[in-house]
Amino acid sequence: MTERGQLWHGRFEGGPSEALQALNDSLPFDRRMFREDIAGSRAHVTMLAAVGLLTDLERDEILAALDQVETAIADGSFEFAVSDEDIHTAVERGVTEIAPAGAKMHTGRSRNDQVATDLRLWTRSAVAEIRDLVVRLQRTLLAKAEAAGDAYLPGYTHLQQAQPVALAHHLLAHGWALQRDVERLDDAAVRVDVSALGAGALAGSSLPLDPEMTAAELGFAKVFDNSLDAVSDRDFVAEVLFALSLLGVHISRMGEELILWASTEFGFVELDDAFSTGSSMMPQKKNPDIAELARGKAGRLIGNLTGLLATMKGLPLTYNKDMQEDKEPLFDAIDTVRLTLIALDGMIESTTFRTDAMAAQASSPYAAATDLAEWLVAGGMPFRSAHAVVGEQVRNALAGEGSLPELVAAHPDLGAEAAALLEPGVSVTRRTTRGGGSPAAVVAQIERFKAALDG
Repeated sequence: MTERGQLWHGRFEGGPSEALQALNDSLPFDRRMFREDIAGSRAHVTMLAAVGLLTDLERDEILAALDQVETAIADGSFEFAVSDEDIHTAVERGVTEIAPAGAKMHTGRSRNDQVATDLRLWTRSAVAEIRDLVVRLQRTLLAKAEAAGDAYLPGYTHLQQAQPVALAHHLLAHGWALQRDVERLDDAAVRVDVSALGAGALAGSSLPLDPEMTAAELGFAKVFDNSLDAVSDRDFVAEVLFALSLLGVHISRMGEELILWASTEFGFVELDDAFSTGSSMMPQKKNPDIAELARGKAGRLIGNLTGLLATMKGLPLTYNKDMQEDKEPLFDAIDTVRLTLIALDGMIESTTFRTDAMAAQASSPYAAATDLAEWLVAGGMPFRSAHAVVGEQVRNALAGEGSLPELVAAHPDLGAEAAALLEPGVSVTRRTTRGGGSPAAVVAQIERFKAALDG
């Protein structure tokens, strides 16, 4: 059982070349699925006994051996052999060395349906973990939004100051984007949650297998409908990679804003020392490395997705060895997102928002230009005409003909009442429509966000 290539050695004369072995073996990265492989084997062995392909004694011997192998791999005492090209081979060899009945463990099963099931089990758990971390980041944003009160800052378009908005409104904008990520992960999880055990190599089996039983044992919501599709489907990997890629894009955008806000030019936030780095040369530096890495990791996540899609696009049914390339990008994407979410959450939770600097920038009278136009519209003037009137006053102020408040107060269509709209802190209170940026509108938005988190 320890001969190199033992899974198919009866067909071949001699062992594989070193080059084939080095390229073919996946144990270095798929060994992380050992718990899932053993769980799948337990379910399979239990089913084999239930349909009469194993005796109860053989079942119990194999299950006990599986327990020993799991413990040994977990504590590091399991000795992997040169013949272990993947985790499935290693587990089966380990079991068979403990219990001779282990030679029957693979009855009615192929590594094709085995690896598909293992990967689905692993992905199901990983997606649930990432989802929880996203929700944790959402709750951090919510806590910061609630603590922000009536604080406000400039809103931006084209990275130019536009209209003032509540700080809570800005933070929740990222929270809602993350909520869509949660929904995408939940949606992808539905298609992950399908058992492939019983599909065999590609065509099912002549043995009396019970795929529904193994699916139930493993807690899967559904069972495959087509054996060819079951062993060749990696859509669920691509879907999860897409959800993680878009999550990475959202994280990147948050990182970009933190980088800008932490700069001397903005000065909107003070980063905690524990979540910042310094310079080896410049003693004064305090760098937002976590935010920069959050921004940089998005490219890596997108690359994982496009790489898998390129691998899968030309494969004929059913299983092809190319599909071994599904695991490394998935594992890397999960690891990358996990670490980034944890670090970014800590960074945001410990960040101090300099609301005085935000308010100073958001209190420019020019930021209330739209309010002037809407004030004229409320009095009956067509918006395009109102836009032109206010635009002219802005142009005149920029040309040095007077301050904008002075020009507005002196204008026959505007006057003192309109000029009062330009006072600091007034404009931000006026956008009260649903989902608007005023502190009053944000109160209702916070309740909707809480409901979304708890839903």
